[in-house]
Amino acid sequence: MNSSIQIISLSHLAISIIPVGVVIYILYHWSLDYKYPLYAILRMLVQLLLIGYFLVYIFDATCAWPILLVLMIMVLTSSWIALGTIKQKRKILYLKTLVSLCIGGGFVLILITQGVLEITPWYLPRYMIPLAGMIFANSMNSISLAAERLISELEQNKSYENARQIALKASLIPMTNSLFAVGLVSLPGMMTGQILSGISPFVAARYQIMVMCMIYGASGIAAACFLVLVRKDIDLHNHQNN
Repeated sequence: MNSSIQIISLSHLAISIIPVGVVIYILYHWSLDYKYPLYAILRMLVQLLLIGYFLVYIFDATCAWPILLVLMIMVLTSSWIALGTIKQKRKILYLKTLVSLCIGGGFVLILITQGVLEITPWYLPRYMIPLAGMIFANSMNSISLAAERLISELEQNKSYENARQIALKASLIPMTNSLFAVGLVSLPGMMTGQILSGISPFVAARYQIMVMCMIYGASGIAAACFLVLVRKDIDLHNHQNN
């Protein structure tokens, strides 16, 4: 197979922003908040362009500490972003979110990189950083959904056990839908990227199976840990408010 990949020029890359502009215009025209998504788009552009240059140097690292530093930044940042749906409780739940991401995401990252891929050295940046990014990003989203739904259910005077069940189920809906859709509706990022780079679709499919199991497991474990760890904090906070 052809192993070359199409290089996207900046002028052609700008074309991909057109649909985003359409959505921003619709939000503005319908009198909805367009500034926040516009800020998110601009921040995404800056972050990805910077990380592209940054990773060039990180991938050449010959020791573990730069990789550990990147992983620490990932976890700290994703823990903060995860609580964006319940900003008023961010400070009291941040530490529990951080622990949940470390347990769920860290366990799965070690299992995949050392048990499945057996990468050498163990911190090999070209594997460790992209996989960690997928794991922590999806775990972050799962915790975010779980947190929002848990608070919402408790505010409706549901018992903690009932609210926890509903919250965990809700947190896994996006990932469960992805499991049903993959291969039939969509070819996810890693598989698409490998196919575009010339890898055999059979090999790409194996990697994608690994990724789907990886992010589903990490998301579920992290959300479950979060829901267990925050019980006392939420009960105490609600009691103080009452």
